[in-house]
Amino acid sequence: MPAEASLPVWDRGIRLFHWLLLLAVTAAAVTGFVLGSTYLRWHLISGCAIAVLLLWRVVWGTLGDQYARFAGFAYPPRVVLAYLRAMRGGPRLRYLGHNPLGALMVFALLLVLTAIVLSGTTALGGMLKQGPLRAFLTYAVGRQVLRIHQLLAWLLLGMIAAHLGGVAFESWRERENLVRAMVTGRKPAAPPAVAVASVRAEPRLAARLTLSVGLSGAAVVAALAALPGRGVPPDTLDPLFAEQCGSCHLAFPPSLAPAATWNAILDRMEAHFGRDTGLPPTMIAQLRTYLVANSAEHWDTLPSWQLRTPDPAGSLRISATPGWRRIHRGIPASVFAVSPILSRSSCEACHADAATGLFAPQAIAIPQP
Repeated sequence: MPAEASLPVWDRGIRLFHWLLLLAVTAAAVTGFVLGSTYLRWHLISGCAIAVLLLWRVVWGTLGDQYARFAGFAYPPRVVLAYLRAMRGGPRLRYLGHNPLGALMVFALLLVLTAIVLSGTTALGGMLKQGPLRAFLTYAVGRQVLRIHQLLAWLLLGMIAAHLGGVAFESWRERENLVRAMVTGRKPAAPPAVAVASVRAEPRLAARLTLSVGLSGAAVVAALAALPGRGVPPDTLDPLFAEQCGSCHLAFPPSLAPAATWNAILDRMEAHFGRDTGLPPTMIAQLRTYLVANSAEHWDTLPSWQLRTPDPAGSLRISATPGWRRIHRGIPASVFAVSPILSRSSCEACHADAATGLFAPQAIAIPQP
């Protein structure tokens, strides 16, 4: 098609936003739905990219040209209804920019994506005690919001499918390739389209504003993320506990078991999982005071909640609890025979942060045979 027969519609800022958002959402969906929690680091990077792109779109929606500005496609209900009637056989109006239905989808996608970013940040802070909200939210709040986050993610996939269907339908109905238009930025000049008043874009101001707000926001996020997590146990263990228990195996943080389990373990120190520890009663009493005061009931981390229910069969091993079995149900038994694991209690072999009791998904690396 000759250059004079087409018009510039989608500027570079809109096109970059569109395709980069597609990549970021795809990465977030794959790491969230397919690859699982061990890819949380990449899921978070995707989420941060989406947040930055949303910030840019808001700024460009205010300072971009006539087809990028929200004011240019914030159609009143009567226009949307008229467009729907036209789709059923009435007189059709052509829009070079977003048509009324496409505009509704744009606003809906931006709102849902914003809600996904916010709900993901909330779930991260409450459940995993990570991110800018870790100092303020409980595990229970994070868990509830995680369900909302997941529902919104499914809603987003449905909206994307509807968006793709709408693009295909409009491309067929208008006899123009809308995907190519989002690549080249140009649309056919004919037939005539609804006139849109030209508006001068302010790319330099938009870039400065995005950078300024983005850097300020990143500084605030970093400062909040540095605050102590709500309900997170101390990083250091009691010296006596660390010495006596850590000399034989990982000194399991007290937050990984309830007080009843610790009391039962300390009541049998002469037959501690097959061996006599030889600890005097005064030392056992000292350990009991520390472990009971710092047991799972006193903390609000994901491991402390998932592991605080003892094994119904009476085993005192953490690896026998219902929570541990549920978490590890997808791992073949043969993996636990691989060096350096060799035991279901060798948490540190797969979890780099096992000593902290947090067990962040990003810190998981399962040794391969």
